[in-house]
Amino acid sequence: MDQSNDLGLSNHLQKQGADTRTVLGHPAALFVLFFTEMWERFSYYGMRALLVVFLVSEITKGGWGWTNAEAMSLYGWYTMLVYATPLIGGMIADKLTGFKKAILIGALLMTLGHASMALEGFDKNFFFIGLALMILGNGMFKPNISSMVGQLYPDTSSKKDAGYTIFYMGINAGAFLGSLLCGYLGEKIGWHYGFGLAGVFMFFGMLQFYFGQKIFGVIGNKPVKNTETAIKETKEEEPEAPANVVRDRLFVVGVLMVASIFFFLAFEQAGGSLSIFAKDYTQRVLEGTAATSFKWIDAALTIFPILVVTFVLFSLAKKIFSQYPLTILFTLLSFASIAVLGFWKVYREFTSLETEVTVSWFQILNAFFIVSFASLFSKLWEKYWNPSGPVKFAMGLFLVGISFLVVAYGASPIPQGAEAGIVRVSMIWLILAYFFQTMGELCLSPVGLSYVSKLSPKRLIGLIFGLWFMASAISNMIAAQMGGMIDTISQKYSMSIFFLIIAVLPITVGLILLLMNPMLKKKMHGIN
Repeated sequence: MDQSNDLGLSNHLQKQGADTRTVLGHPAALFVLFFTEMWERFSYYGMRALLVVFLVSEITKGGWGWTNAEAMSLYGWYTMLVYATPLIGGMIADKLTGFKKAILIGALLMTLGHASMALEGFDKNFFFIGLALMILGNGMFKPNISSMVGQLYPDTSSKKDAGYTIFYMGINAGAFLGSLLCGYLGEKIGWHYGFGLAGVFMFFGMLQFYFGQKIFGVIGNKPVKNTETAIKETKEEEPEAPANVVRDRLFVVGVLMVASIFFFLAFEQAGGSLSIFAKDYTQRVLEGTAATSFKWIDAALTIFPILVVTFVLFSLAKKIFSQYPLTILFTLLSFASIAVLGFWKVYREFTSLETEVTVSWFQILNAFFIVSFASLFSKLWEKYWNPSGPVKFAMGLFLVGISFLVVAYGASPIPQGAEAGIVRVSMIWLILAYFFQTMGELCLSPVGLSYVSKLSPKRLIGLIFGLWFMASAISNMIAAQMGGMIDTISQKYSMSIFFLIIAVLPITVGLILLLMNPMLKKKMHGIN
């Protein structure tokens, strides 16, 4: 381990008044953010796993009976606004509230949003009110917690990329558990149970962050202007870069933003066209040996991530429980509840006479692979091979393109214009697709967050993170529009052609990014 790097990190935290204790070689504060983000992602992905499936399900099964195109349209507007509002939330935090208060406001709004959605059975308007509250809450929450992660490290620290990768493991632990449990409760028990469960743990996440705020020192506090102390700290921490350097670095951020659009227009098919493909064209009713094997695999997929996150939680508890007991207690309470629900689900499936894989189950694969491989990628970037950001981005684009080549091949037995349910293909193609998507995501998403933090001027970091998520908003709307064309293209050509079109776009952009790499490295002015 590089001792000078550790000393630099410790000095940086001291200057911020933050807790200097480390967990797994990283600031203890990182893991408070890890669990806060985990519960927020639990709520978001738990709801996302259900949204399209709920809307297109028959009215007799508690759904709304919408067409695929109608459901994808609402999904597109929702996911676009979820990623567009962080631009406003980042500006509010930069100018008025600070990151900490913005995160708490966002968490409260999202908790109320899930509560409203759980009341959908009484009045449909509660569903739309809930979506609106979720959108507003996410706007206040998402850019600001990402900004706080970056401020835990000096810009020159080799640990920053690794720190964001660990943080990203928390994101996906929440995504995994939310998709798994909310999706299961929604599809098997009742839709409102799935929507409501997500809100319960968002509330717990808000409380554990509230009681752990002191661990961050001044990081995330309300902005202070025109004080000698603030000016002195800013100068000591980061001298203002020349205007041409700032301009060049922001250009690189802009290029990476555009590249991320092409990644996510493919990646975000998970909640749209891939969910439709899983529902209507994938063999999900299992019998005999296949059913038994699935039950054991499902049990392993449920239990293993719980054990991984439990290890992280106890590592954190050992370091900070004495000083931040309520933070640890609320995290323990929420996670113990999750563990109970997970084991209940496993028991229920083993005692069930029929084995039918839920549509939402496939969405847990991405998060499972993230939790399983995030630490490997973290060590890879930190110790063995650390290519430039544009190269990592290109790798991510190639891999997400390959994932759709896999689905296109798997869908080849489905004839042109085949009706839903007439031909069903093996689950293996979706499983492989999610594996390649995950490897691509690990190359791109946490790296993107890290580079926004490193390349952006500190006075604008909240705004730039907001713009970064605006790019995701654009990609989500494009993804939904493309996903809504699944029936049209399948009728006119084939299901394989539909997925092949999606595959070509990110692969092409990845090639362009590789060609631009020498120029982009130069414009980063020493930041790698």
